Amino acid sequence: MKIRGERECTECGTRWSYYETGSIDCPGCGSLRSVGTDDRTEHTDLQVPFDLTPIRSEIDDTSTGELADRARDRCREYVRQRGFINAGDLRDLDDTYLAAIELRHVADIVARELEYDASLDDRDELYFLSLLRDADSGERPPADEVPLGLHAARGLAVANAIREYRRDVRTWLEESNNGRRQDKLTTSERQVLESLGEHVKRIRLLDGDIEPAAADRLVEATHDLTDGLRGDEVALGRAQDRLERLETEI
Repeated sequence: MKIRGERECTECGTRWSYYETGSIDCPGCGSLRSVGTDDRTEHTDLQVPFDLTPIRSEIDDTSTGELADRARDRCREYVRQRGFINAGDLRDLDDTYLAAIELRHVADIVARELEYDASLDDRDELYFLSLLRDADSGERPPADEVPLGLHAARGLAVANAIREYRRDVRTWLEESNNGRRQDKLTTSERQVLESLGEHVKRIRLLDGDIEPAAADRLVEATHDLTDGLRGDEVALGRAQDRLERLETEI
């Protein structure tokens, strides 16, 4: 969405940046009455908190199924509000978003298994708890620690994260200089962007059932694409190489 993020309070004259605070309240007097002082700018990266502490604090007194339900809902709400364009600038696909969306998918599997089967593989439970411990710090266990029963959760989480990220990339390209950035995409940039989308479609058709290491390499290719769109030709070349190698893995 396009907003005027530089605000001036009409009550006390305080100026602040919504892009930085994510708040429409005047930091000086708390008034909700303000006017924008800049041009409308694309902004999807809402400043929303992601804190799993209240859920973690109940680990000793709450069943794993209930913890999974609460974690899933909290992650869903966080992911729903997040974006990757801040005041017109394209941000990276960040680790906290990736951890949150993976915890959402893992928690969903854990909750469903406990609801219908009343049992849960110890490795799956430990992996869920490790994500619950660290996800709001932007940390995920490495690929070789993902249990077989949760491979699909990581794969689908990565695919959905990159799908949303590509959506913001396209918005950023369309809005940059009134669309002139998109018109000037090089052949390589366009190919990498389209190839990334094809990999995402393939993973979603497989319901995420791919090797976690392959999912992580797709994230690395996304990071390289972002750097490439910012002008780093070496990074763009790396993205092409990674995506070509993934053709035989996904």
